[in-house]
Amino acid sequence: MTGGSNRVESFPDGSDLEASLPLPTPSLAPLEVHKVSVPHELTTLQYFKQRLCEVFFPDDPFHQFKNKPFLRKLVLALQYIFPIFEWGSDYSLSLLKSDAISGVTIASLAIPQGISYAKLANLPPVIGLYSSFVPPLIYSVLGSSKDLAVGPVSIASLVMGSMLREEVSPEKQPVLYLQLAFTATFFAGVFQASLGLLRLGFIVDFLSKPTLTGFMGGAAVIVSLQQLKGLLGIVHFTTKMGFIPVMQSVFEERTEWAWQTVLMGLSFLAFLLIARHISSRSPKLFWVSAAAPLTSVILSTTVSFIFKAQNHGIKTIGHLQKGVNPPSVNMLEFQGPYLSLAIKTGIVTGILALTEGIAVGRTFASLKNYQIDGNKEMVAIGAMNMAGSCASCYVTTGSFSRSAVNYNAGCKTAVSNIVLASAVLFTMLFLMPLFYYTPNVMLSAIIIAAVIGLIDVQGALWLWKVDKFDFLACMSAFFGVLLISVQMGLAIAVGISLFKILIQVTRPNTVILGNVPGTNSFRNLIQYREATRVPSFLIIGIESPIYFTNSMYLQERILRWVREEEEKITKFNENSLKCIILDMAAVTSIDTSGMEALAELKKILGKRSLELVLVNPVGEVAQKLSHSGTWDLFGTERIYMTVGEAIAASSYKSKI
Repeated sequence: MTGGSNRVESFPDGSDLEASLPLPTPSLAPLEVHKVSVPHELTTLQYFKQRLCEVFFPDDPFHQFKNKPFLRKLVLALQYIFPIFEWGSDYSLSLLKSDAISGVTIASLAIPQGISYAKLANLPPVIGLYSSFVPPLIYSVLGSSKDLAVGPVSIASLVMGSMLREEVSPEKQPVLYLQLAFTATFFAGVFQASLGLLRLGFIVDFLSKPTLTGFMGGAAVIVSLQQLKGLLGIVHFTTKMGFIPVMQSVFEERTEWAWQTVLMGLSFLAFLLIARHISSRSPKLFWVSAAAPLTSVILSTTVSFIFKAQNHGIKTIGHLQKGVNPPSVNMLEFQGPYLSLAIKTGIVTGILALTEGIAVGRTFASLKNYQIDGNKEMVAIGAMNMAGSCASCYVTTGSFSRSAVNYNAGCKTAVSNIVLASAVLFTMLFLMPLFYYTPNVMLSAIIIAAVIGLIDVQGALWLWKVDKFDFLACMSAFFGVLLISVQMGLAIAVGISLFKILIQVTRPNTVILGNVPGTNSFRNLIQYREATRVPSFLIIGIESPIYFTNSMYLQERILRWVREEEEKITKFNENSLKCIILDMAAVTSIDTSGMEALAELKKILGKRSLELVLVNPVGEVAQKLSHSGTWDLFGTERIYMTVGEAIAASSYKSKI
């Protein structure tokens, strides 16, 4: 069934047949053709166990428990669930010094950002501080990243605010809106933790980098435009998120523009952008950008207090409640007409928060040469959002800007998050009255300065240069967010990513192979211009698994290659076509439809006196061909290990 090994053909000995053997000549010298082996057959249980392990446990998380005594396994399990026990035993004062400096530094950025992002989500500013206290504490115990700084982020805040506002007004129904925000946060946490526990983290990968680049760029523009309300001092502003209605509202309400607000807003925005530019030019001056938001808040609050800004049309934050997070379990709504809205909002914001948090964590882990467990990160982020929803917090995750500051400040462990939470706690207990005179325009300036960095023009240009389809996906997501809505932009981004996968699966690439002169290597004729065709042979490389979605396409495409080759032969009066060789080295899998397509193709070509030969079927493919009977249909004389052997054997047989 698997092919005979004692045929009359014989090749010279060599470790690399494809690279070292000369091209076959029409001589009748004895040749030996190496048989293609079928892998050892697995039982049904073994097969499913192997496949499930590869799908859900590709990192083999249980390898550390092998051959360990019971008590050691308990310790390792505790460290696996709570990473703080793993690195906490070796913690020292020198590490604490580094983490304390990092924690205080990111607190100077997180406090003004937290207040600003809560405003972006249409929530009371104090919710942003609450969300910068409890979640970092939980993550420091459960998280596996040393550098991730946790708190509210702009994109999740924007999406939550826009989705909830579509059905509930935060001005007219503030209590209901707050209840839905906490409920959505709870469902976001449940969704995130479930993905981690069920090892389904690969679902997040459907948000490709190009679509995220476009989505985040469009969202950044929308966020910035929404802040024109605070930057210009407009009172009556549209609740819609699209580019056109926002710009219409800006110019229709020109009479509400306040020059005092504009002057203060643009001045501090320029200050923030200059600070960002300084830090980007010199990484050692990272603290300039990190300290700029808090410095701006202090300066603007001082100016507002001295000059009585409220008397000059500049609105301020006003009273913020002192104290730690009040419980919000009683505000979670698991029934009623808005439950579906809360679930939908939670899932969407949960996916975005996971994508950003894991991407940021992996980025900084690679810089310090350590690894993070994606599924454990999902559980940690989900747990902190579930707990946060019960402690007056909304959706949080790892922030890129704060994590970058944390990394540059020299953090060593997750204790920097504990220091951050401590600084926020001190602020909530003793410093809340100081925010009374903080201008709202200052929050708008902080948001604009923060999200501008999300517009990756260079990344988009690089996509255009490298992959036009990825660029199309990027721009579609960008304009979807900009011209329709944030949710629709995200849906377009995911849709295009799935469409790209569908195209690649249903229309796989096939290439014509030729011989590279001086070798017995066969390569793509388009890629290797020096490669030449082998007379009487059509060598086709299939660069994809063969499934029901593409089997008919491949059959039709191969027949088209045959037709075009025959037309070329007729036109140039070349040797007639005798054999079609399918190089299946890149065919990693095949299903029943694919095997039926091969059998049908062999039958069609046989009627035209053309021989169909298979080359180098990999393990799983060879096993399925053997089990299905397709192997016997082709026969051992039509299945070879290399293209060179197939050509040599076919040439030899034709001379007999």
